[in-house]
Amino acid sequence: MTDIPMQMQHQGVLQKMRVRLGDPVEYQLALDGAAEGPILNQFLGKPVRLEYQGAINCLACNRKTKKSFSQGYCYPCFTKLPQCDSCIVKPETCHFALGTCRDPEWGERNCFTPHVVYLANSSGLKVGITRGSQVPTRWIDQGAIQALPILEVDTRLQSGLVETLFAQHVADKTNWRAMLKGQVDQLDLIAERDRLMELCSGGLEELRAENGFDAIRELDAQPLEIRYPVINYPTKVSSLNLDKDPVVEGVLQGIKGQYLMLDTGVINLRKFGAYNIKFFA
Repeated sequence: MTDIPMQMQHQGVLQKMRVRLGDPVEYQLALDGAAEGPILNQFLGKPVRLEYQGAINCLACNRKTKKSFSQGYCYPCFTKLPQCDSCIVKPETCHFALGTCRDPEWGERNCFTPHVVYLANSSGLKVGITRGSQVPTRWIDQGAIQALPILEVDTRLQSGLVETLFAQHVADKTNWRAMLKGQVDQLDLIAERDRLMELCSGGLEELRAENGFDAIRELDAQPLEIRYPVINYPTKVSSLNLDKDPVVEGVLQGIKGQYLMLDTGVINLRKFGAYNIKFFA
């Protein structure tokens, strides 16, 4: 452990960092679902430490579990909750219409609501989807330095079908190592949007014919530039893991996506959702 004295700031069940768009993005540590937590930007250039206390409490039911599934759930909740169903990762496989949704009321609230199809530049050009209410949080969580909403649709299923169409021509995943190295060139997202809209025009017309012309709406938006609180980007990305080492510490070099970038390595806090930790700074 570091010889530099540190004062414990908080202890509790870890959740993904809360974010607020600013210049740079503001990050807040989230423990026990509390509305307030320490602003992590203030610790840039200073030593911090996370200590895993050996207990995991499900984010849904709070029961103790030996293993966290889907970034924070016990196995029973993982198999029963709608937010853990496979269609969340692959929305084009939505099975609500078949009557097999795990929780129809949850589905109506979360999946039958406007979704945005967007282009983002996190480790290069990618296409993605998110609920309208999650803009720009989703882009920040992915570490995007640029983002552009291009289409709005009525349901999550429709967003998945559109994303699948675009994914034939552009990536739909982020290379997290490249994202964390910060070696990402700026892109002309307007030009990329126009190029992809032309390539996908036939498929979009087919989807409109099936779902209604107004179900897929083009957006006239401008790219958003996002800057992160980073002093130094790592030249080599070494991943830190609380399961292998319950103490993670180092000088905080930056925060991007849901990662803390230390001089000793990087840690994805979202991966360890539901872990009981002590935070020192």
